Parts: sequence; C-alpha cells; structure tokens
Amino acid sequence: MASLPQNHAALMDSVYRGQRHIYDATRKFFLFGRDRLIDGLGLLPGTSLLEIGCGTGRNLAAADACWPGGRLFGLDISELMLKSAKAKLGKQARLAQGDACGFSPRALFGQPTFDRVMISFALSMIPEWQRALAMGCEVLAPGGSLHIVDFGDGSGLPAIARKALNRWLAHFHVTPRLDLADTAWQIARERGLRVETIRGPMGYYQIVVVRKTR
Repeated sequence: MASLPQNHAALMDSVYRGQRHIYDATRKFFLFGRDRLIDGLGLLPGTSLLEIGCGTGRNLAAADACWPGGRLFGLDISELMLKSAKAKLGKQARLAQGDACGFSPRALFGQPTFDRVMISFALSMIPEWQRALAMGCEVLAPGGSLHIVDFGDGSGLPAIARKALNRWLAHFHVTPRLDLADTAWQIARERGLRVETIRGPMGYYQIVVVRKTR
C-alpha cells in the first residue's frame, strides 16, 4: 500500500477529533442527497460496496438497511473517523485506513474490484480529488457503478445564503467541486465508461454516476 499523505491525514484527524462524536447528528441538516444516492445503488445480496471516505460509517449502515445482504467495505484516511465507523458497524463491514487517491484494494480488502463504489461529500475535502475520482473508476468490477454525491453550485439559493454556506464549508476545509461532472465525463471517456448526472434542488448538491458496462 502506498504511504499515506501524513499532512492530510493529520488535518482530517484534527477536523474530526471532536466533530466525529456529533457528526451524524449535525450533518443531516446540510449533507443532503446522501439517501437519494443510496436509494439508487441497486445493491444485490452478495455483491460488494466500497465507500471511499466512509467517515463514521453512517452511509454504509444506511446502505445495508436499504439493500441488505451486500458485502460492505470502507476506506478513510482519518484514523479517528475509522474508530467511529468500527464502533457503528462492528463486523458488518471491513474497514481500512488508506488514501483515496491511491490504494491497493487487494492489499487492503483482499479483492481487486467492487460492484458498487460510493463517494459521499468527500471529494470536496480531498486536495487531489480528480485522482480519487479516477481511483473510484479503476476499482469498478465489470457491470459496476461509481456513485458520487457532493456540493453543487447552489445557484438556486439566495446570494446571501450561498455566501454563508461557502464560508461555513471553508471552515471545515470543504471546497465544492464545480467541475465535478465535466471531470467525471473526461475520466469516463478515457476508460469507455458511461456517466449520468443529477442536479439537486437549487443546485445544492450534485449526483454523478459512472457505469462500467463490461
């Protein structure tokens, strides 16, 4: 496994050292679109789901409730967030610490690919997020799909609300990736993959699905 970028790992641990204990209770008020993404996973019993940037494990637990019988895997760079995820998921999921921009799924999880990959509000916190998106595509099994939700341009929000939201997000080192869809299309074309995009209400969030047909 490639070595972790220690500066970013330390930053994420510092951001979530205290926040991880109240993360799920507070993020439900502004991380919209997560459950819509999970509803669209189409995860069948026995198939595999990897979440890149799994955080507290909230999304994996929700995916298991929505699509029971799947094999769950989670990757995060923050050791502290993984502690919360392990406490929440127990033996429901196999979790590992790793860099979203470059990891070996075989070394970490014992398998090279996954039927579904999920990235929820993580790309906006990853400096080299384009590499993380590409990794999500690389570890797809034939017929698999990558499901991404993250902040949108918020163009439908009142200007004062949009400005306040961006200021709040910056406090947590979050930068909306306004070219997410374009980047996904470029990466997908290079690999012969298909892309679907969904714009959330008022542009608050965006969903991108990348499908590997064979």
